[in-house]
Amino acid sequence: MAGTRKLGRPTDHRMSMLRGQVTALLEYGKIETTVTRAKEVRALAENMITLGKRNDLHARRQALAFITKEDVVKKVFDEIAPKYAERQGGYTQIIKTGVRRGDCAPMAVIRLVD
Repeated sequence: MAGTRKLGRPTDHRMSMLRGQVTALLEYGKIETTVTRAKEVRALAENMITLGKRNDLHARRQALAFITKEDVVKKVFDEIAPKYAERQGGYTQIIKTGVRRGDCAPMAVIRLVD
């Protein structure tokens, strides 16, 4: 369930961080982050792609309220969502890459499935 991990941050900071990571994932196609953050980003990013598949005004405004860049919302609705039109979820993939050198945190790459 999305939003159950607190990630050691207050709610507003946590949501701001996740919004930025979801925006970067949808803009670039993949990002590298910790495993727990990647699991949270996955749920939110898949929700944004599902909004893109609905492709109506209300869904676009909901996506604009969450994603921080307007051109990324346009990309979701025009390019990403039509690519997954026949797919019922599972738009992202998490690949574990090892541990971070400084604090030994488990790292992962989250990317959009082709």
